[in-house]
Amino acid sequence: MERLLIADLMKWKENPNRKPLILKGVRQCGKTFLLKAFGERCYKNYAYFNFEENEALKNVFEKDYNVDRILFELGLFAGKTIEADNTLVILDEIQECGRAITAMKYFCENAPQFHVVCAGSLLGIALQKQLSFPVGKVDFLTLYPMNFFEFLRAVESEQLAEYAADFKKGDTLPDVIANKMADYLRQYYMVGGMPEVVSTWCRTKNMEETEKVQQAIINSYELDFAKHAPAKDFPKLSAIWRSIPEQLAKENTKFMFGHVRSGWRAKDLEDALEWLIGAGLVYKVCKIEKPFMPLSSYADDTAFKLYLADVGILRKLSKLPYEVILDATPAYVEFKGSLTENYVLCELLRSIDDTAYYWASGNTAEVDFVVQCGKETVPIEVKSEKNVKARSLAEYRKKYEPAFSVKTSMKSEVSGEEVLNIPLYLIAALKNFLLR
Repeated sequence: MERLLIADLMKWKENPNRKPLILKGVRQCGKTFLLKAFGERCYKNYAYFNFEENEALKNVFEKDYNVDRILFELGLFAGKTIEADNTLVILDEIQECGRAITAMKYFCENAPQFHVVCAGSLLGIALQKQLSFPVGKVDFLTLYPMNFFEFLRAVESEQLAEYAADFKKGDTLPDVIANKMADYLRQYYMVGGMPEVVSTWCRTKNMEETEKVQQAIINSYELDFAKHAPAKDFPKLSAIWRSIPEQLAKENTKFMFGHVRSGWRAKDLEDALEWLIGAGLVYKVCKIEKPFMPLSSYADDTAFKLYLADVGILRKLSKLPYEVILDATPAYVEFKGSLTENYVLCELLRSIDDTAYYWASGNTAEVDFVVQCGKETVPIEVKSEKNVKARSLAEYRKKYEPAFSVKTSMKSEVSGEEVLNIPLYLIAALKNFLLR
């Protein structure tokens, strides 16, 4: 499956100021697959090492941080010579070896001619206590679950995905294409973007088999909580994680610590929540009352919503039957809005590579997301179907007169100047529409 981030990996390879790279991302979002594909495509060979599968690898980093010795011993493990510029060194599950992370400082300073990439569970790294992190000595990239365009490439064809990505303001999708895109988006709501889940769906077109993989991923996350978190914090991590779908299902989706478990307060749960955010499993969207730059300076850290990193995992964790997405069951209408918001947020974070906020004015108006695109602050109203009435967005516009505003829904046209209508299945291309 083609991942868009491989283009950024190629830029990293060619950068003369390249440092060892840490590829961040939630567990099972495809880091290992991507790095191996990168090694095969762009290098003479690659040497792959997994600290979780081979405990003995840790011994290579125990003696000292002599880079020549480390590379020689890694070469013995791999059964090949590690050559500068020609060999990609992949250190996987690096959270299992804190000294290997620290060693990246010495690779940067003493052996910059070698190409080294690291990947691992962000939860493990976030909870790693005994770690001297090589600040300023590593580059970072983030791999997210597959976005909708990547999903399209996997289940349909490169042609349709490229057609969608090149869509221009003022264009209208032919009905046959619009209906096809809407159908694929509903599939994406069910399946999500975890590569193994997408692969299972593409191979079997069987949702029961696909859900087994989703459940296995959820189980692996919860096992990570037990593995890496202090025993006293494990129940808090699990309780917050499990409460997010329930809180999104409420009419007021603002996260309430008191709803996680009776008697628990913010001070009891804040550390556990920060771990989940640091692990990339949960996205925190804070409220702003004034959409001025920089947005972070106007954020209210005590009023926020929580979303999950993958819309398919949210659907499965919420126990929402996949059939209701296809059948448009009336009882699903309320949660549909939250599921759609979660999808839009994930697409935005991948495309703008920045944080999103929401705007609220007392109890009278609320705009789903506000993002910073270059020098513009852009409010975004999310509608799950074709209804594009947006009273809150109108109030926001009257008050702040933004250069651009966005409404996203199932309407198939990209139109408007100051208020831009974008179909939900094209929201990943937001920056392109604003720049054109």
